[in-house]
Amino acid sequence: MKRQTGIFFYILGLYVVLQFAWWGFHLIELTEELKTDSTDVSKRVIMIIGEGLVFFSILVFGLWKIRSSIKKELQLSHRQNNFLLSVTHELKTPLAANKLYLQTIQKRNLDEEKRKSLMEKAIQENERLEGMIENILNASRLENNALKPHKEETNASALFEQLAERFQKRNQEELLRVNIEKDIVAQLDTFFIETIMNNLLENALKYGGSSGIIELYLFKKADRLIFGVKDQGPGIPTNEIKEVFEKFYRSGNEDTRQQKGSGLGLFIVAELVRMHQGKVSYKENTPRGANFEITL
Repeated sequence: MKRQTGIFFYILGLYVVLQFAWWGFHLIELTEELKTDSTDVSKRVIMIIGEGLVFFSILVFGLWKIRSSIKKELQLSHRQNNFLLSVTHELKTPLAANKLYLQTIQKRNLDEEKRKSLMEKAIQENERLEGMIENILNASRLENNALKPHKEETNASALFEQLAERFQKRNQEELLRVNIEKDIVAQLDTFFIETIMNNLLENALKYGGSSGIIELYLFKKADRLIFGVKDQGPGIPTNEIKEVFEKFYRSGNEDTRQQKGSGLGLFIVAELVRMHQGKVSYKENTPRGANFEITL
């Protein structure tokens, strides 16, 4: 919590507890004054103390819940501010790059190969921009329950091969290793699966970088479809594993972080997997890195 909010909350909580104890003391004192029979007084005092302990427990629990809620709201507000700052920067970057590419094509006499290269880069930046906007829209749709799965029989193997080919083409470098079991057919929402895998691959590229291989895998075990993405990045600290699927959460220190991102990718993954009646889990990769595995 912020310092001023925390101080105010603790002072208010202490005041309420002390007032509760003070009134309880006076109630017991008044009971002893009004009753002459010591047996009745003892029973009355025990009853007051018992009820007081119950109400005191409820009071302490309520204060603890209020404190937790305030803390979560402040954390969410902080993450939203970071989100706005990072998204504003990331939206400007591809726009500025596209402007530069187009100005270069317009003002210079370039050979066909150079012109084609710049046009491809402009298209890639535009696709990156579309991806960021689509993530923001998807997060909003999920919050408003505007997305519903529409499953149909799909050749999952072919779908994942297409996704891998698209990723390789977009990044040009030979970063992706594919481990896809052949001829798997399943009931899937292809939009959900494409969105999930695009976010996982972009996340692996962002944190794994070009320092290691990214692996996309898919296989069937009994009646379960298992797929995911492995990278060779730094992985996720143990104390952050439960939080990485929360909205706007980004791993690492906000002041020193080098990776780009909005904090929406893994949140969208978790929500879409849940809506598809599946489970997403984080596992450590061997020898290093992260492994996000999904079971449907």
